[in-house]
Amino acid sequence: MELATTLTSQTVQSAVREVGINLNYWYPVGWANQLKSGKVIPVRIWHKSIDSTNRQGAIAVYRDANGQLHALEDTCPHKGVALHKGIVQGEHLACRYHGWTFDGTGKCAGIPYLSPEQKLPCAQVRSYPVQEKYNLIWIFPGDKALATTCQPPEMPEVGNPDWLMVPISARMQAHFSICNENSMDVFHGFLHQNLQGWFDPVLKSLRATEDTVSAEYDVSYKGRMAKFIGLSDQADQVTTRTVSVQYRYPHYYSSLEGVSQLYLMRLPVGATESRSFALFFLKIRLPKWFRRLLTPILQALLQRFVFMKFLEQDIEMMESEQQNYLANPQRHYVEINPAIIAVQRLIIRQYEKFVQQSSEQPNHQPADSRAVDGVRVSEAMPY
Repeated sequence: MELATTLTSQTVQSAVREVGINLNYWYPVGWANQLKSGKVIPVRIWHKSIDSTNRQGAIAVYRDANGQLHALEDTCPHKGVALHKGIVQGEHLACRYHGWTFDGTGKCAGIPYLSPEQKLPCAQVRSYPVQEKYNLIWIFPGDKALATTCQPPEMPEVGNPDWLMVPISARMQAHFSICNENSMDVFHGFLHQNLQGWFDPVLKSLRATEDTVSAEYDVSYKGRMAKFIGLSDQADQVTTRTVSVQYRYPHYYSSLEGVSQLYLMRLPVGATESRSFALFFLKIRLPKWFRRLLTPILQALLQRFVFMKFLEQDIEMMESEQQNYLANPQRHYVEINPAIIAVQRLIIRQYEKFVQQSSEQPNHQPADSRAVDGVRVSEAMPY
């Protein structure tokens, strides 16, 4: 559906700063090469405090002796100890407290102080679908039956020698809606002017579906950075290009006319914490053989001195926005970019879709529904 691109005043829906996530998607939780065989890491996907209605989130991810990934609820069913503190034993994960072991399906596989002929107790830990793709660990935290209905995003640039890939990760003390609005909002180039960022953006088109918001902006570039990435032949030359951005729930994508591609995967950790795992692809105008030799150096330099500089400025703004929201949740804000309003509506719509899906599952817990700013928001208790 085509949406108007006119920049007109609209009130920000404060409900979006409280809404949860649709768990029925694949979420990245870490870089795969950083989890070696025999190691365990704790991760969280949309976790709230123990007295909250939503206790989803704490997961222990381990790589067994065969290199296979497993993801289990991070709580031993015996005494409640965190399983990420445990020890990998072959294909199993042993709780460090009493040594109860669990296989990758979450079933109790052994207790060291029971005799071999004694029957094991019916102790089960929830397991989660997990996979490794693009050097990322992905977990599906929702209904297992839906795990095959969607997949992590396709990235055809991976492995293509024409593209230089730069991985970036970050942590923000902000609700994921604030982070996703930042990614969709090309008008904040003003923030990056000292880094030779973009300027004079114009929203050219805006489209929305049930699970996507797509926009195209015309933006201008100038300076040494624009010349380096191939946007212009001269540093003092102003070049205008089209940036295509898309929020395809729950992740974000951006393309700059064949010059660069960005895949930004979002991990909502909690109500005021988010993480991102991004893969930037650039076409650098250097001979391929020379670029292959310099790839590790180019990746490190671009990561530290280019992308992280932009990201640090964004994080400062996002965290400031979150802090001021917490200080006065009743304050109303004004937005003029219709792409941001479309993203907010999509976030709320996807959460309500998840609540509906959860209510249709057997043995679901009741939901606490409320309306905020005229928008129906449900605080579900699916687990």
